[in-house]
Amino acid sequence: MALPPPPPYIIYFFLLFIMLICSSTAQTQRNISLGSPLTAAKNGLFWESPSGDFAFGFQQIGKGGFLLAIWFNKIPERTIVWSANRENLVQEGSKVELTKLGLVLEDSKGNQIWASGISGIDVAYGAMLDTGNLVLANNNSANLWESFNKPTDTLLVGQTLSQNMKLVARYSETNYSSGRYHFILQSDGNLVLYTRTFPLDTPNFPYWESSTQNSGFQLIFNQSESSTQNSGFQLIFNQSGYIYLEAKNGTILDMLTSNNNAAQDFYQRAILEYDGVLRQYVYPKKNDRSSSGWNMTWTQSSTSIPSNICLAIREGRGSGACGYNSYCVLGNDQRPSCHCPNSYTFIDPSDKMKGCKQAFEAQSCDEDSRDADDFDFISMENTDWPETDYEKFQMVNEDFCRRACLGDCFCVLVFFRDGRCWKKGHPLSNGRVDPSLGGKALIKIRINNSTLKTGGTNSKKKDQSTLVLVGSVLLSSSVFMNVLLAAAIFVLFRFRQKSKVIKQNQFLPDMNLQTFTYAKLEKATNGFKELLGRGSFAGVFKGVLSFDNCECLVAVKKLEHMVKENEQEFKAEVITIGCTNHKNLVRLIGFCNEGMHRLLIYEYMSNGSLASFLFGQLKPKWHQRMHIALGIARGLFYLHEECSTQILHCDIKPQNILLDDSYTARISDFGLAKILKPDQTRTTTGIRGTKGYVAPEWFRNMPVTVKVDVYSYGILLLELICCRKNVEEDVKDDAQIILADWAYDCYADGKLDFLVENDDEASQDMEKYVMVALWCIQEDPLLRPTMKKVTLMLEGTIEVSVPPDPTSFISSI
Repeated sequence: MALPPPPPYIIYFFLLFIMLICSSTAQTQRNISLGSPLTAAKNGLFWESPSGDFAFGFQQIGKGGFLLAIWFNKIPERTIVWSANRENLVQEGSKVELTKLGLVLEDSKGNQIWASGISGIDVAYGAMLDTGNLVLANNNSANLWESFNKPTDTLLVGQTLSQNMKLVARYSETNYSSGRYHFILQSDGNLVLYTRTFPLDTPNFPYWESSTQNSGFQLIFNQSESSTQNSGFQLIFNQSGYIYLEAKNGTILDMLTSNNNAAQDFYQRAILEYDGVLRQYVYPKKNDRSSSGWNMTWTQSSTSIPSNICLAIREGRGSGACGYNSYCVLGNDQRPSCHCPNSYTFIDPSDKMKGCKQAFEAQSCDEDSRDADDFDFISMENTDWPETDYEKFQMVNEDFCRRACLGDCFCVLVFFRDGRCWKKGHPLSNGRVDPSLGGKALIKIRINNSTLKTGGTNSKKKDQSTLVLVGSVLLSSSVFMNVLLAAAIFVLFRFRQKSKVIKQNQFLPDMNLQTFTYAKLEKATNGFKELLGRGSFAGVFKGVLSFDNCECLVAVKKLEHMVKENEQEFKAEVITIGCTNHKNLVRLIGFCNEGMHRLLIYEYMSNGSLASFLFGQLKPKWHQRMHIALGIARGLFYLHEECSTQILHCDIKPQNILLDDSYTARISDFGLAKILKPDQTRTTTGIRGTKGYVAPEWFRNMPVTVKVDVYSYGILLLELICCRKNVEEDVKDDAQIILADWAYDCYADGKLDFLVENDDEASQDMEKYVMVALWCIQEDPLLRPTMKKVTLMLEGTIEVSVPPDPTSFISSI
């Protein structure tokens, strides 16, 4: 007969016993005598712990000054774990001294900046301990003051957070002043993460809690009310790397982490970081070449608390995880990043959490104004700014939602989902992008300009002032001088106009693109240092360029080893994409055509290529993949039918589809594109494209039409449906090697679930998408639908009929 499992409290007490054994360590110390000073200077002296693991002294923080701090001293990254003057950096020459009243920090002019604040009992000595704790003691070796009782943003092994003690995050990665978040152990035993009412020190919104108030742990341990009401609480970081909350009677209330990295092998710290997330890090003490520095470690369901800061903060007052008018995106590294919507720019690019501002003139509220026609919307799927709506409509469609916002000068965006519409006004707060949100944000922007108008009252006044000045000069001068001045103004005006025309037209006529020098692009990319991707003839590099006093990320495509084909590809790309404007196409900003240098400058796509997104380790959500499929279809429909000149892309594949901040598909790489003349519907040209995506007519010396892009799209759509490449040799069954053939076999045999194994989301409407893909890859170009019809089928506007076998055209020849 099997023995029954022990009660939970027995396991907890046994675990506590083991942890207490692990936490008992001998402490040696090196005493610091009274009158000992330290001076703020580059490479200045410091007080070291006996093992040398920790040090106390001044650390220079950029060009801002010096921080009196404690740091890890044996690793290259001298990570700061405590600081005294985080709100008030001091300059070189400032001094800290140990006196009988404690530590006293004075600036270079002798003004007291900070003091440890001991009164009543004289300090006899100080010591920097191997735990990272700085202590001040009396003659009886009793600690009068210790840094562990005055934490800043970090907890170390052996440190305890008692009731009503808190961690305060720093302002930014490089700014150590108090930031926007608190981590507090409340008097009721609940651990809570709060946003601060910045710059005040009071808590604002709780966005995570341990739920360990009295009622919570009574359910776990079945303790009586009388035994818990008088209990104290403390958060302990022990020698084994465990961080847990316990009552003063020794009861473990919550095991925050259990990573089991012993202190003798790893340096460890837990920090409330500037982004509001509590993370635990380890660093191997035996630092070999394979070490990658500080690594996050957490063995619960996530690597951080909270697991998704973008969604966790949803406060009625305050800006959320990012600043006002911006939105938060959680990266693959589980770190949040802040972004501005299109036509918005960061208030301070060096401090993105300050938020964003409109980069265009807002809609007028004057009754006589008729500028509603000057506005349109940018759509962002799965994006919302909750808690900022002021009006809500139900049982409406998206068109109603758009018109309601256009007719309301206070409305800056609307959020539409499932027949409901929310109007939102400035400032927008709590912005986030996440697949779980559903719906879409429709952001109102001015069509005619993407930056603030230079016209208006101020510019008119300047123009009038100029006219008055010129008029005054003319009227006060002689007739001869008037004629001479007028002639000079006319010549100058014509010269400037001509110089502008020459500057704009030095490469191609009628192109609204900027030209850049090679030197400027070399500087913008830091010497073409950060490679984003590489093709046959070009590399793409990350860069930063200034536009209207705003630092913007760009992607710079540098064509290499210039040959005739390369030159033609460069011109084709500039001509093709330079005359396009669609939300599903990557925007070309400018180019460089200097000597042998040929470079193209595109807007930067933060989420990389569809290939990386689709064929990575994690399978994207079904609705994400189909949203991308629809976006690509709309982009091709624009190129084929809505653009001023009909364009064949000729190289549609996952590598040429990029994803922006909101994972909207953007077609890129028009180097192989072919422009048809107004009277053309087909052309003859050499084979273009990539193996696996090339339409059959390329190989038959047949004239090609826009249907070659339809074929490539059909292959790409199958890849999106199945989350696999169009050719894969490492498969269970040889019949699955060619995706197009396998997809039709599964469709014909009624076994479509084989295509999306373990993807429950796809089962509902997958058949429609497979049928659309099979129509697109018909061998006979005449049987393939246009991209307009493809778009309508994907949107559900028209029904999808049963497709024939794609290879039936070959068999009939």
